[in-house]
Amino acid sequence: MLQEIIHWVAENYIELLGTIAGLIYIFLSIKQNILLWPVGIVNVSLYIYVFFVSKFYADMALQFFYLFISIFGWYNWAHGRQEDENAGLPVVKLTGKLGLILLVVSLTIMGGIAFILVNYTDSDIPYWDAFTTAFSITATWMLARKFIEHWIIWIVVDLVSAGLYIYKGLYPTTILFLVFTILAFVGYFEWRKDLVKA
Repeated sequence: MLQEIIHWVAENYIELLGTIAGLIYIFLSIKQNILLWPVGIVNVSLYIYVFFVSKFYADMALQFFYLFISIFGWYNWAHGRQEDENAGLPVVKLTGKLGLILLVVSLTIMGGIAFILVNYTDSDIPYWDAFTTAFSITATWMLARKFIEHWIIWIVVDLVSAGLYIYKGLYPTTILFLVFTILAFVGYFEWRKDLVKA
């Protein structure tokens, strides 16, 4: 039994390291700690490989977006819309107009990704992969701008993703995304406290 566990860990160590980095990332995100961005860079670098091997091509491409948005988020959290240089970026609510724009943009991105996956890859879950990828892009951009509603998007995306990872046999990643779902609820209520204070 121990030998089987050691063999499994040896075969899946990149996914396990990505899972650990992902848990640290979400914890730092809830705490609004700027170190979430460099930890996120480590996390996405590991998952580029994991998703490539598992044929989650849209999710793999999403990791490259996360690399870019991590740099943007890191800069924005350090220098974004605050009057007091030491105050940090405040938590804000999404306006109805911006919310509608983000929905249209997300659905457009989803359609484009689905078209590519259906016509140019061997993905067996193109529409679900496109859905989670498109709305992850939106949620991550919202995180970089500290819109509280990004947590709601993550709850839905993380639940759908967990189901997809079960289907693909990525069990450590499934556990990670179930934990992400729970922590997204926690994050929403933690950030809401700061929103109320503001």
